[in-house]
Amino acid sequence: MSRQSRRPNPIQWIGYAFGRRLPDSMIDWVRNDLAGKYATSRHILRGMIPFTPLFVVFLLFPGELWLRGSMVLLAVLLALFYTAAFMPMNRAHRLAEHGLPADLENPERTRRRAIERAKYAAQHPH
Repeated sequence: MSRQSRRPNPIQWIGYAFGRRLPDSMIDWVRNDLAGKYATSRHILRGMIPFTPLFVVFLLFPGELWLRGSMVLLAVLLALFYTAAFMPMNRAHRLAEHGLPADLENPERTRRRAIERAKYAAQHPH
């Protein structure tokens, strides 16, 4: 099996969602997960997994369903906020933990930025 085709199994992925390091054989998968296309949406999804037990506990509290649902909704919104707010730091930490540069960017985004800079430099010479 090639390095690029190695993906974590469900147990490994759950551990990864909770912050565990994946084996070196999955480094290409980690690189794509953290810097590839749709990395932001994957980060948001992955960041919500550790909060799931808390959401379930809130649903089990005594009281009206609307009240328990409101507690879960508030918890989901707060979890989304913190997951998004700390995305750059979490991403840099995960990259470094897997031996990748902490400032690794999506290659397509880097290419587009270079094209934009070249256009700007051509239009506005010093």
